[in-house]
Amino acid sequence: MFTILAEHGSALLSGLGYTLAASLMALLGSLVIGTAFALFEISHRKWLRTIGRIYVEVVRNIPLLVIALGFYVIVPRYVMPMDGFTAGTIGLTIYTSAFIAETVRAGIESVAVGQMEGARSVGLTYTQAMVQIIFPQAIKIVVPPLGNQFINLVKNSSVLAFVAGFDLMYEGKIVANATFSTFDTYLAVGLLYLVLTMPLSYLMRYLEKHWVSA
Repeated sequence: MFTILAEHGSALLSGLGYTLAASLMALLGSLVIGTAFALFEISHRKWLRTIGRIYVEVVRNIPLLVIALGFYVIVPRYVMPMDGFTAGTIGLTIYTSAFIAETVRAGIESVAVGQMEGARSVGLTYTQAMVQIIFPQAIKIVVPPLGNQFINLVKNSSVLAFVAGFDLMYEGKIVANATFSTFDTYLAVGLLYLVLTMPLSYLMRYLEKHWVSA
């Protein structure tokens, strides 16, 4: 494994950079999209609730690879050119956003109904009540499950390898084919994935201990 890292470290580190970039972009994008659809699901308007529910149920029940391949194969053919990295990142974003939407929705709905009723009774609008009263409480509730989603997102970024996304798994596959050292190569790849996920795991534990439990 250490020989692989020494001789092909630059290629693997390049893939690690692409993995990190895709993970960060997908993390931010899925958080925004997921939160938006979570709000759709709890909206007072039936048509918004319907859109939110359809989006979540459809997206989270389609395999991530199928979504990524759809953007990699179908979109460039019928809509616009798109490279593998972009297609994989968009697919990862959309897939993760469905799970984040359910997490955020559950967190908001776990806040006592009386909180919203009390806020409205003192003159706050629905938006003001959500921003000032409901969201601060819901965030503490959803931090632990969101942390799990973010860690899964980093690992799921390996889907880019199937759409020529130049990520860590893609570069690992190239190194394994060139060296015929499949076990050692993927052991090195697994070690580099740990480098990405372990700090995130400890960060989420820190937030749970010093913020959520406060």
